Amino acid sequence: MSDTLILEVANLETDVLTGIYSEETGRPQPLRISMRVGFKVKDRYTPDCPLSASKNYMDLKFAASEGLPEGVHFKLIEAVADHVCETLFVQDDRVMWVEVKIVKLAISENGEEIGITLTRERRA
Repeated sequence: MSDTLILEVANLETDVLTGIYSEETGRPQPLRISMRVGFKVKDRYTPDCPLSASKNYMDLKFAASEGLPEGVHFKLIEAVADHVCETLFVQDDRVMWVEVKIVKLAISENGEEIGITLTRERRA
């Protein structure tokens, strides 16, 4: 088995214009977004390893919040997930794959999680 580094952000809540909810109300839909990002692994992470040896977690948070274009209506939440993936690929060529899970909070009635998970690998 090869070494693996997975960076994660879980349960980030953000409002996005998406789906029927936004079409009918004209308001953004509340989403809960979690991400797992496969990252190129260094041979070793020593105590004096610089911060630049990994990815800033705030970059992940940005891709799923402020990095989403304001005022754009994503008809499908799959398009939101795709945008998050592409943002992370553009930010850093060390990102190998991205998994985005989106839960649509507006349609949950009893705490169930209704949504999608999209995984994209960097294309050569």
